[in-house]
Amino acid sequence: MDEQYPLNGAEAYIALGSNMGNREQLLLAAIGLLDAHPEIAISKVSGMYETDPVGYTDQPPFLNMALALRTTLSPLLLLRQLLEFEQQLGRVRQIRWGPRTIDLDLLLYDNVRMDQEELTLPHPRMMERAFVLVPLHDVLDQSHRLQAEVSAESKAALLDGKEGITLWKTINWRSASEPFES
Repeated sequence: MDEQYPLNGAEAYIALGSNMGNREQLLLAAIGLLDAHPEIAISKVSGMYETDPVGYTDQPPFLNMALALRTTLSPLLLLRQLLEFEQQLGRVRQIRWGPRTIDLDLLLYDNVRMDQEELTLPHPRMMERAFVLVPLHDVLDQSHRLQAEVSAESKAALLDGKEGITLWKTINWRSASEPFES
């Protein structure tokens, strides 16, 4: 069994995305599930960004967000919890980078670097994706070692408009994380 981390927890960053069903409600439901978990404490929530699909482009636009959180779960246990939440919210994996009700990706976990079959940290493609970097910039701690790089890439993506990403909505995450009712 994977060990748990100290009570004060590790800092982690999660990317969220949805392009099927009620995208906003699904993102809010994911935030609610994360916030209700006893070993996860959300500290910051980005705005919601509408983004063009990448890779498989014959699908509706996404809403994307990022969260900063603290957790006493190890990286692998946190990843497994994210996958469980995806299933609870109706995620079905059919087409790589295809449509999905919800996508929860572990981007960063403290200063952990790992490359295992189940999990690679930092997320191997996050620095290539404006739909990850722009919301991540909203929540990334100012002292984080990637702050300068994420900030520059995020500003470039929003300024030149080529990346197909626009701020869709800001939310009050405390009220957004109230229990989801379907």
